[in-house]
Amino acid sequence: MVRFKNRYMVLEITPHNRSDKPLILKTTVLHDAIQQEVQKLYGDFGVAAIKAGFNAKYCNTHTKIALVKARHGPHKFLLRAIPLMNDVGGRHVKINILYVGATIKHCFLFIRKHQEKKLEQIWASLRTDTERKEMEEALMTLTPAMKDFT
Repeated sequence: MVRFKNRYMVLEITPHNRSDKPLILKTTVLHDAIQQEVQKLYGDFGVAAIKAGFNAKYCNTHTKIALVKARHGPHKFLLRAIPLMNDVGGRHVKINILYVGATIKHCFLFIRKHQEKKLEQIWASLRTDTERKEMEEALMTLTPAMKDFT
């Protein structure tokens, strides 16, 4: 039996304009946007190469962090296409690749540390303990699959 290797990419999605309208991240919208960018850059060959194991696993609307899974090998198409993206779900955005890992466990640990750093930065601006507690709950919300790794 052959073992398929995967690569997991942690992405940070930041909107270009600082409007009052929040950026709503959904895994299906992110998946389609990345697939369209690969189609523009590499055509049908690129889409067919990534299609087998490509999936958007996790999106957090508060921290604007996303996790994308791809097969080893074709993940290079994604690594080249993602930084060039500027539109996700009709919003003008900038996407940074924060981390590329071989296991989902290490990516979740990286996301947790990254969110804890963001939480410490935000806590300085909050005045009351209730605001801090609400912010901690919003930022440290993890999917049920992610709780197994923490």
